Amino acid sequence: MKQYLLAVHMVEGAPLPSDEEMQKAYAQVDRVNNELRAAGAWVFGGGLLPPDSATVVRTESGQTTMTDGPFAESKEQIGGFWVLRCEDLDQALSWAAKCSEACMGPVEVRPFQDEPES
Repeated sequence: MKQYLLAVHMVEGAPLPSDEEMQKAYAQVDRVNNELRAAGAWVFGGGLLPPDSATVVRTESGQTTMTDGPFAESKEQIGGFWVLRCEDLDQALSWAAKCSEACMGPVEVRPFQDEPES
């Protein structure tokens, strides 16, 4: 089984959902999460705080620096994610469609690199 990252994208400056829309999304995501667990596809998932809560850590020539804010200055940021165990990309894309509908936003699907054989 291969693992896939399903990343939920948020657009900075886009209108914020109403409290009612957020509660609907939370309930829908909970249902999809339960379905993922029941299917044995769930590995891990979670929502993220806004990009302004990030700290970027860099180490160059033995010196570590830390700066506030997101690494990338972009209008699109990851707002949450799922890590799933799937048979193949088609299965991951099928789950992504359900996840996108549940969270009412775009979901990017990316496979993890294969682990080297021991």
